[in-house]
Amino acid sequence: MIGNDWDIVLDSVWKSKGFNSFLNKVKDEYKNYTCYPDYSNIFNALKYTPFSKVKIVIIGQDPYHGENEAHGLSFSVQKGVKLPPSLKNIYKELYNDLNIKNEISGDLTPWAKEGVLMLNSILTVRKDTPLSHKDLGWQYLTDHIIKLLDTKNEPIVFILWGNFAKSKKELIKNKNHLVIESTHPSPFSAHSGFFGSKPFSKANNFLKENNIKEVNFTLPNHY
Repeated sequence: MIGNDWDIVLDSVWKSKGFNSFLNKVKDEYKNYTCYPDYSNIFNALKYTPFSKVKIVIIGQDPYHGENEAHGLSFSVQKGVKLPPSLKNIYKELYNDLNIKNEISGDLTPWAKEGVLMLNSILTVRKDTPLSHKDLGWQYLTDHIIKLLDTKNEPIVFILWGNFAKSKKELIKNKNHLVIESTHPSPFSAHSGFFGSKPFSKANNFLKENNIKEVNFTLPNHY
């Protein structure tokens, strides 16, 4: 399915009748409606960030529902696509926090390759219809993924932006990990606790304290 150690960790899921039945429902959605991201990109978060390499988890709700935006990473958009408002605010906080200015692209793939698992709770969506797949069943898989990450002894940072992401805090019980919470970076809430929350420096400081290589949040100009 994935092509890295997630296949081992999730082997029992991939082989289960329940998952394969669910996947057929997803395929039917893609057959009958325009859905995002492209079918081949649904599991990009896992493909780019192996289980053994996860340092930070940024939990999102569901993919962007506009054309050519979503590509399987929460908050990230494909190259050449106009930056969504939430991502603009993430970049503003990154600049205020670490003095890193990202404005070339909204494609966060380099972060994923640095060990940032950008995991949406719902991995697919119908075009122009937010939360259209909220009852499809994706949360059974993504909640399971969060629980698996929680079992790791190596410390991980979980970043929860907004009430939906915060609802996943109950899945994180391991005291080795750090949970960073704030309001959502959406323009409707960013000024109510997201700006000034310094999630990036907090995450890297925690990693450094635990002798884990910090994440480089700088996006290269060409990639």
